[in-house]
Amino acid sequence: MRVGIAQVAAPRDAEAAARISTDAIEACADDGARLVVLPEYASGFDPRGVGPDDAQTLDGTFVTALRRAARSRGVDVLAGVTLEVEGQPQGGARARNAVVHVRADGTLGDTYTKVHLFDAFGQRESDRFVAGDPAAAPLVVDVDGLRLGVLTCFDLRFPESARRLVDAGAEAIVVPAAWAAGPGKIEQWTVLARARALENVAWLVAVGMAGRGVCGTSLVVDPVGTVVERLGLGPGHVVVDLDPARVTGARTRNPALDLRRYEVRPR
Repeated sequence: MRVGIAQVAAPRDAEAAARISTDAIEACADDGARLVVLPEYASGFDPRGVGPDDAQTLDGTFVTALRRAARSRGVDVLAGVTLEVEGQPQGGARARNAVVHVRADGTLGDTYTKVHLFDAFGQRESDRFVAGDPAAAPLVVDVDGLRLGVLTCFDLRFPESARRLVDAGAEAIVVPAAWAAGPGKIEQWTVLARARALENVAWLVAVGMAGRGVCGTSLVVDPVGTVVERLGLGPGHVVVDLDPARVTGARTRNPALDLRRYEVRPR
């Protein structure tokens, strides 16, 4: 299955962000992508912080543009979107940091809400966002016979999150992110991405936001922990083949998932 990694530099304005993301979808589709992955906060980003004032609905400007592009090009899309909390007006107390799945026919699939909010390194994402329910069913989508589970950014630091996706049948883990820049942060991003792929014997697709205050550096890691594709700091895209047979072969040679003695339970 050919996945397009769309490392965009999204502005805060939703309409401008929609144009940038749909252009990236077009570029990935031109290169044969069947799934296009956009970063966390693709619907609008500001390194000083995004929150309830930026929240949209599933029938708003950004998601509507994604649906139109997905249907036009016949590709699935996974994108980070700041969504309103149901029952709370725009500009309300907090928003949802979500990943939206748009199917290739333009219909909406399920949505994942980030479980582990970024309350670290001096940041307090939980002041502006509600956390997802850790006991909710994980988001796993099937594209051309490959099952992909979804996390968001800071979730990558928690191995239980990725393992729960694999327990739900995922052969690949997709991580839209806006990984904050700082000393050693690209190295941490890389180590964590490789570890999650290796310990779960799964593909790992980590798609970073480009621009000020973030790291870019989108990665594709194979099921034995090798980085097979990497982007730089700026905007760009690349399309990579994710072969499910690589997962089957790696799990046959290394049946670590079958040999484990513990299971993951939500807290």
